[in-house]
Amino acid sequence: MKRRRTTATSRRRRGQEPSPRAARPKAPEPDPAEAGEPTLGLNSILVPIDFSVHSKNALKYAIPLAEQFGASLHLVFVVEPTVYPADLGFGQVVLPGIEEELREKGAEELQALIEREIGSRVEATCIVRTGSPHQEILAEASEKDVDMIVVATHGHSGVEHMLFGSTADRIVRHAKCPVLTIRPEVEKR
Repeated sequence: MKRRRTTATSRRRRGQEPSPRAARPKAPEPDPAEAGEPTLGLNSILVPIDFSVHSKNALKYAIPLAEQFGASLHLVFVVEPTVYPADLGFGQVVLPGIEEELREKGAEELQALIEREIGSRVEATCIVRTGSPHQEILAEASEKDVDMIVVATHGHSGVEHMLFGSTADRIVRHAKCPVLTIRPEVEKR
């Protein structure tokens, strides 16, 4: 004669109460912070902007990320020093007036971008710096002690990448915080 195992479900079908052992509530899951597990705490996100479609696309990724974590956004635009070759053997000439005009126009455009794209969704600030883009972006990230950098890749390939390198590549290699790279959108055929 075979004995059948009874379960809480089969007892309920027959109108019997389940044993106290079967009615035990599940233990609450521990809080990751209390368990010593690392948590992702984003308080500030740096977004380099060069006003290309690609950098604006990276901003579109950064905004909801900042909203989700309650982080602030910090936009940075870097003006590269303008050096023009001179005629008559005088060497290279730097024109500071053009550089200052680019800084002023960049600051205006950053403010307009914040108003248009971010609004009051999250706290946002901006700054214009002068120098080598990857060095200035990394310096700004360090000075502001940001938790993440969201940067666009421009998709250079072949000879163009070899000659000019990539600001995003240099940021990824040298940043002291996590870097989220946003690839260019691929056109659908």
